[in-house]
Amino acid sequence: MPAARRNVRAAGLPAASDAPARLRVGIIGAGRVGAVVGAALSAAGHDVVAASGLSAASAERAARLLPGVPLLPADQVVAAADLVVLSVPDDILPGLVAGLAETGAWRPGQLAFHTSGAHGLAVLAPAERAGVLPLALHPAMTFTGAPEDADRLQGSPFGVTSHPAYRPVAETLVLEMGGEPFFVAESDRGLYHAALVTGANHLVTLVAEAADLLRTAGVAEPARVLAPLLTAALDNGLRRGDRGLTGPVSRGDVGTVGSHLETLAERAPESVAGYVAMARRTTERALAAGRLKRHEGAPLLDLLAAGYGHGPGSLASERAEG
Repeated sequence: MPAARRNVRAAGLPAASDAPARLRVGIIGAGRVGAVVGAALSAAGHDVVAASGLSAASAERAARLLPGVPLLPADQVVAAADLVVLSVPDDILPGLVAGLAETGAWRPGQLAFHTSGAHGLAVLAPAERAGVLPLALHPAMTFTGAPEDADRLQGSPFGVTSHPAYRPVAETLVLEMGGEPFFVAESDRGLYHAALVTGANHLVTLVAEAADLLRTAGVAEPARVLAPLLTAALDNGLRRGDRGLTGPVSRGDVGTVGSHLETLAERAPESVAGYVAMARRTTERALAAGRLKRHEGAPLLDLLAAGYGHGPGSLASERAEG
């Protein structure tokens, strides 16, 4: 019997008395995350019996990662499952859960977890009122739809939110999928997700922006230049935090930052606003960490506030118009 089912019964939680030894799993949203989670649950000994997915990409991914699993409408997936995995976009999740509740699809004794980082347990309230055990299990990992996604789940941290009595079930499911659970309070869920978006999604944008600027500067292979630099910078940031900061802002080099802004306004005006925003926040953090003295940081902040941006009268605007 899988550990998740043992924990359900040991804790006295809702579970159908005639439930099979393995959990019958239904995946709603066989996308980049849902199909990988389904494959991990299958590898752990559970039985993925149905999935839903509207796009051709979801169908292809399900065929590859969940072979033989039928694609059905969401309500039929719920009807077939002991454990329902909800892996749909954040904005769709509330309406999906509520809609299934309105049609009477949920039933007492089921387990359900969603993989959204932005939501906690509140979004599952309509299912919980129907007797469903609710969990929020978010893999803190990026999934692009590539074959290596399945490997990335192994050892991935999972942000777990649950009622205290259900926590053993949540943690066991994560461990069965090969993840590492850590608890996130319901009230902290939004900040937790904003932190991950800042660190992962915005990082991709930052790297792509740097690569584009290098191409504009005539560098044919930006990745070759950036890979060692960014790898070292990431290591510094993770190990040392603000103490790992290097570069002109950390030195208070107002002239260099001003030159960058002049060059960007002339050669890549669409990049000025992003540079200003990051330089300002870097300056603020350097000041707070004591990396910069107040008399060193003030001129930088004055420079960054002096109209460099896209608005009328800004340097970027003047360059674009001239």
